[in-house]
Amino acid sequence: MSGTTLPDKKSSVCPKAYTISQEALSPRQTSYVFGVPAVSMWLLFLSKRCIATRTMSQSLIFFFIAHSQRLVHVKSRLKQTLRYQTLERDLIEYQERQLFEYFVVVSLHKKQAGAAYVPEVTQQFPLKLERSFKFMREAEDQLKAIPQFCFPDAKDWAPIHQFASETFSFVLTGEDGSRRFGYCRRLLPSGKGKRLPEVYCIVSRLGCFNLFSKILDEVEKRRGISPALVQPLMRSVMEAPFPALGRTITVKNFLPGSGTEVIELRRPLDSRLEHVDFESLFTSLSVRHLSRVFASLLLERRVIFIADKLSTLSKCCHATVALLYPFTWQHTYIPVLPPSMIDIVCSPTPFLIGLLSSSLPRLKELPVEEVLVVDLVNNRFLRQMEDEDSILPRKLQAALEHILEQRNELASDKEEETSPLNEVVSEAFVRFFVEIVGHYSLFLTPTEREERTLQREAFRKSVSSKSLRRFLEVFMETQMFGGFIQERELRKQGVRGLFEVRAQEYLETLPSGEQSGVNRFLKGLGSKMKFLHKK
Repeated sequence: MSGTTLPDKKSSVCPKAYTISQEALSPRQTSYVFGVPAVSMWLLFLSKRCIATRTMSQSLIFFFIAHSQRLVHVKSRLKQTLRYQTLERDLIEYQERQLFEYFVVVSLHKKQAGAAYVPEVTQQFPLKLERSFKFMREAEDQLKAIPQFCFPDAKDWAPIHQFASETFSFVLTGEDGSRRFGYCRRLLPSGKGKRLPEVYCIVSRLGCFNLFSKILDEVEKRRGISPALVQPLMRSVMEAPFPALGRTITVKNFLPGSGTEVIELRRPLDSRLEHVDFESLFTSLSVRHLSRVFASLLLERRVIFIADKLSTLSKCCHATVALLYPFTWQHTYIPVLPPSMIDIVCSPTPFLIGLLSSSLPRLKELPVEEVLVVDLVNNRFLRQMEDEDSILPRKLQAALEHILEQRNELASDKEEETSPLNEVVSEAFVRFFVEIVGHYSLFLTPTEREERTLQREAFRKSVSSKSLRRFLEVFMETQMFGGFIQERELRKQGVRGLFEVRAQEYLETLPSGEQSGVNRFLKGLGSKMKFLHKK
């Protein structure tokens, strides 16, 4: 059994910063094998209840074949991307930006009698995009594509009398990998007789669905009075200061009959959950199916979501990507894919794509290989690779699923302004990653250029669980893991996000050589999630 030892705290330059050295690896020191917490009484208890039995010979043969195939598949894409996206880098880029970049109205028109409706931008604010040439060129390209994202189902529309407004979002990816969110409100203009809906769309680099949903509420209110009231509102929003995390900004705008209204816009303190609605995800998928989707994304596979509503697609895609924290999805990400662009699903590279159910017949005709097709309407897989349930370490998967099954009970114990369900689910997945890679900081050694380098093989072999070592062998070759480690190697000072806080709490239980502290931590996770209150 492979193992490692913890560095002596007294010999560290910084008492909270661990480094690995020859002395630290000396057999004379007390040894602690990483991975033991994953085999605690809590996980053993859950594994007996949650893990389905198979014959040993069949399971081993299937697992090793699937493992070898996964490793070859992941390694084949190792050199494709040199630039990694990270949450921290994106947040830094936000600081000096406006709340949104531009606002458009998209309507349906017929180019000729008898033809299908075509979406077109009918209004734009601001009219002139006064920024760098690169931004303007990219924005112009995006403006051409936005109508298709606002009305991916344009051909299915006909004038109607009534329509309940619908809110959804999409993502635009720039040439440099940067992402912009399109927040949309589809509504039926006021009037008599049959009418066609129109979409009001705000394009921003800030991922915060609830904040922009509130702005769209105000847009819809003013549109119901007069279309002329919408642009002054958006001008006031654009002139407002960019809100810091956890802060509230006020927007003043005149509304006939009410006078000057004060609109309060607040960003949540935790930026990870700004764009997330886990409730929609659990409404659409069972815990077992969700864990298989999660496992597939960790190995950077191709995943397609199918739903009959744009709001379901966008919410489920955003929520699924949020589960990957502290890692960042590095590949193609299109929560709502217009039918005219469906050939993208034939790409051999990883992706997470959302399609309306009306595109399913066309999808079945395309030569799509090695893909997980998830039917969000009926909670089932339409296509799969048949090994999804063997990707994650079994005991950790069983423990994670057990917590998720109890999510509503755990969320009911919390009394906070933020969504308790979101926080419970987020913490469960953070704990999963802490168990897998929470010890990475112990294996970052300094270089001559004042940077740090991960001792990859020592890091992987420090885990006692064979199934976890096999998983790490594949996962460490992904671009998600590469981006995660690269950012921490380049930083002179450690990152202090939620993951690092939880990982530090985890590491601080290890020097005693006893598992009691870890077991208590896990017991709290499995029952009342008491550690959620540690801020």
